[in-house]
Amino acid sequence: MIYEYFVPERLAKLRARKGVSARDMSLSLGQANNYINNIENKKSLPSMPSFFYICEYQSITPQEFFDEGSANPEGLNEFIA
Repeated sequence: MIYEYFVPERLAKLRARKGVSARDMSLSLGQANNYINNIENKKSLPSMPSFFYICEYQSITPQEFFDEGSANPEGLNEFIA
């Protein structure tokens, strides 16, 4: 499935753009320190509630998460605001 590859890669790109480590993001989400690392390494996928928390942490909507055409969705949101 494309979801199994897209989500880890998109998450890694957005996290790197935000400049936060996988460990720090995991802990900020109230998860184990290797949570985001496991997703990015395709060992697991987030549950739906966790996915929404990830989007909130990234300051993006779920639609923006899946919009590959938007390389910097959080920046666009800041510009619009």
